[in-house]
Amino acid sequence: MNIGFDAKRLYCNFTGLGNYSRSLVKNVQSAYPHHNYHLFTTKRRSTPETDYFYDHADLQTFVSKATLKAYWRSFSIVKNLENRQIDLYHGLSNEVPLTISRSTVKSVVTIHDLIFKVLPDTYPLIDRSIYDLKFRSSCRNADRIVAISESTKKDIMQSYGIASEKIDVIYQSCHPSYYEADNQTDAAGDLGKYDLPSEFLLYVGTIEPRKNLHTILSAYQYLLADHQIPLVVVGGFRGKAYRASILQQIKTYGLGQKIHLIHDLKGQTALQALYRKAQMLVYPSFYEGFGLPVAEALLCKIPVVTSNRSSLPEAGGPDSAYVDPTDAEELAQVISRVLSDSEQRSKMIDRGFNYATHQFSPRRVTEQMMACYAKTMEQ
Repeated sequence: MNIGFDAKRLYCNFTGLGNYSRSLVKNVQSAYPHHNYHLFTTKRRSTPETDYFYDHADLQTFVSKATLKAYWRSFSIVKNLENRQIDLYHGLSNEVPLTISRSTVKSVVTIHDLIFKVLPDTYPLIDRSIYDLKFRSSCRNADRIVAISESTKKDIMQSYGIASEKIDVIYQSCHPSYYEADNQTDAAGDLGKYDLPSEFLLYVGTIEPRKNLHTILSAYQYLLADHQIPLVVVGGFRGKAYRASILQQIKTYGLGQKIHLIHDLKGQTALQALYRKAQMLVYPSFYEGFGLPVAEALLCKIPVVTSNRSSLPEAGGPDSAYVDPTDAEELAQVISRVLSDSEQRSKMIDRGFNYATHQFSPRRVTEQMMACYAKTMEQ
């Protein structure tokens, strides 16, 4: 079978969608090398991560020279797919060409989240309108849809009236390094420059209203003094206004010595090291399509305290701790319980790790994806 992928994010994005694309393509090609794989993109950034795909003998990359790149991705690419005799095309980041249903090419689209529908205030009206058009047409035109959580599947069905039978829920796996043995020696060197405290809570993710750092900061006023250990925040601010509000909150609560902001962490090794050193991940997000930091934390064997909303109970499994993301006092109580109850902490670590290694294993996810492809070809 000739399988094509939308590789724009694979070659140009180095966070969520890019990591998803690279992990999926690498896992599928490694597990099923007898198929032919083609990557379609309008541009390519050369990095050690992306060069693996461009230089791989069994991965063929097509870089379009089209002047109107957005038009090519939405329309003209279909002719390239047919010319290369692609049997199945997978849109890895929420869209497939608008005319693909009228071609000979079968198609699958991965929908990661519908944040712009569920939390409309987080996007400008023009962006919401464009996303809605693209997502709606992709869900209708693709032969099958992959939702990265049951929560996302529910949102797709409610927002676009898509039948349940058309949607496969296939969780994403983490970066391959999360499934390898710990490398504590290398990790120590990666974190040396940050002068980290010996004990700390950890937050990982873009600093924006949806991720809800505000509630974590508010929880400090309810924590006992010996439980007010520092908070390490890894991520960049989205928006000057929100940055100002967070910094003001830190000042108002007198948390200047407690909050460590890290915006320049590079590479998965350093991030894994940070997870392993933390007492727990605290992640009370209002909405996630999947909640990758939760899965990563479980694989690094630390407890997780997260939100009881959207997909986060799926990412965290039955033994993580869940809170109402609007309730700072409840969050403080749960943090204190995890810090002070060693028996519960050990249970959360062991069972959380087992849950994540099974539920999000590359082998499991890859087999499910190939089954989805086979089902699509039979339609």
